[in-house]
Amino acid sequence: MQELQHWRLEREPAGLAWLTFDKAGESTNTLSEAAVRELGLVLDELEREPPKALVIRSGKNAGFIAGADIEEFTKIESAEGARALVQRGWDMYNRLAAVKYPTLALIRGHCMGGGTELALACRYRVAVDEPGTRIALPEVMLGIVPGWGGMLRLPQVIGPAAALDMMLSGRALDAKRAKRLGFADECVPPRVMDNAARMLATSGRPPRKLPLMQRLMNGPLKGFVAAQAKKQVMKRARPEHYPAPYAILDMWANYGGDALAVPADKPTSMNAIAASPTTKNLVRVYYLQERLKGFGKDSDFAPKHLHVIGAGVMGGDIAAWAALRGLTVTLQDQSVERIAPAIQRAAAAFKKKLRDDTQVRFTLDRLIPDPAGQGVRQADVVIEAIFENLEAKRKLFADIERIAKPGAVLATNTSSLKLEDIATALQNPARLVGIHFFNPVAKMPLVEVVEGASSDAAALKQAMAFVRKIDKLPLPVKSAPGFLVNAVLAPYMQEAMRCVDEGIAPEVVDEAALAFGMPLGPIELADTVGLDIAVAAGKELAGEGAVPPKKLLELVEAGHLGRKTGCGFYTYNQGKPAKQAAGAVPAGLAERLVRPLLDAVQRCLAQGVVADAELADAGVIFGTGFAPFTGGPMNYLKEHPQVGP
Repeated sequence: MQELQHWRLEREPAGLAWLTFDKAGESTNTLSEAAVRELGLVLDELEREPPKALVIRSGKNAGFIAGADIEEFTKIESAEGARALVQRGWDMYNRLAAVKYPTLALIRGHCMGGGTELALACRYRVAVDEPGTRIALPEVMLGIVPGWGGMLRLPQVIGPAAALDMMLSGRALDAKRAKRLGFADECVPPRVMDNAARMLATSGRPPRKLPLMQRLMNGPLKGFVAAQAKKQVMKRARPEHYPAPYAILDMWANYGGDALAVPADKPTSMNAIAASPTTKNLVRVYYLQERLKGFGKDSDFAPKHLHVIGAGVMGGDIAAWAALRGLTVTLQDQSVERIAPAIQRAAAAFKKKLRDDTQVRFTLDRLIPDPAGQGVRQADVVIEAIFENLEAKRKLFADIERIAKPGAVLATNTSSLKLEDIATALQNPARLVGIHFFNPVAKMPLVEVVEGASSDAAALKQAMAFVRKIDKLPLPVKSAPGFLVNAVLAPYMQEAMRCVDEGIAPEVVDEAALAFGMPLGPIELADTVGLDIAVAAGKELAGEGAVPPKKLLELVEAGHLGRKTGCGFYTYNQGKPAKQAAGAVPAGLAERLVRPLLDAVQRCLAQGVVADAELADAGVIFGTGFAPFTGGPMNYLKEHPQVGP
């Protein structure tokens, strides 16, 4: 056999073969054209001399396979190129699925996209039970489809309902859930993974068979299942913005999961997907996310203990999230009674997330009520999240500095006060940084890491390393009113509320934003944030002399603060707004709403709040939900210059 660069084939005397994927010169396995071609050479060799069974595994510590090579994908410039890439993987995995000897994928660590499709082409799958094992088909997040057999095989392995949920959302399975759903035949700890793979691969066990109803849903009931799934997709994504989920449904329901079989003139074809600007822009968003993930990587800071001061909604939820991500967390407030609601919220969130009583108990054990503030002394990171009062914060940080470890990160979660004003209370003002979370903490991926005038560069790096440690995306910003996210969000919401003052129904305003591609209308967003907070943010960013929207003030004065009081611009029933039908949206309304946001982004960029346009786009997408299919506000302005000033 020709010498291989990326794969290593080893045979045991008893006939079992081990095929190790270890991509040359890379820390992560990706399925480049060269790697797929070499896999074909391996299959040629095994065809000449078939093994008793074949186990495919990774030679990387980082994981199994991260998917196709994104760099190669971004260089494709035509529909023909896209079809050739799909054809390459489709043919190779069909060939792997057809071999006569048993095949097994041993999955440890991340298994994404083309890696998951390779595993599906094997007869058996063993998932290694450790935190890093995540199995997904995330192609839809890039505006593309699982074209290497995922749409064909995943519904056959775990049933169409669970498979469509994975493919249409990009959600990942951990090892235990993979076993429960039937994706993995076995879920085992690392110490026995090789033996488990060896035993299963040579066992002769027949592949798991789906229950009858699932088989019917893959057959005669396919059309009904696809129609129900389409209704759910339409609630989240419009076909003109995100064509990929609709293409997945059509390809599965009508073309047997074969992306190449869809006629080129259909809007769900590979040709249409390849030509869509959404695909290019979502790939851009992927790279923006990767850039944010890179912040803090050059720091060896490995925090284990977080101390949070302030057990309100924000502080309590920061503490709960950090405990969920494995840190020991001490939560301080004036009394145990003030801390108790945060612990109760955390317990409910852990139960919903973990679905395992033992894990819930272990996680709660890491979240420690600490009314006396003893945890400050041991903490690697201290985050202040008390009420927005400058003198209270100054006194608190003076006390913290006296007892905190010399190397601990001291951070404020303030969104309205200047870091420079708070830092004057410290003997060493360089220690203070901002770590600004967004509400709801569990759902918002972005955290602004704020550099004050005297903030130490090493402390900022440590703060970013901490944010990555808890699986959030750090965005470095300079200290300025509203930083980036609030500075662009406030004028957008204020403009929306002025439209209501002019007599445009809230439902129409929200519909205009949804049609533009926002995940939530600005009026409902204001209700969700809290109308009292919207008033305060408006004053902070526009100055005391600015006139707030009239309806906003009327509602706040009446005590109607939005969702939290059950009434704002909308009335709420069990947290859901009661809305009338929106009706026709006036021409130009969406552009009017978005223009203040675009102006604010450009202003922040000019003022150096963020370093460059890429970071501005990343911050606004991950911090506000700005229509990802546009590639971000600065990218949108580049593609739609007529919308600018």
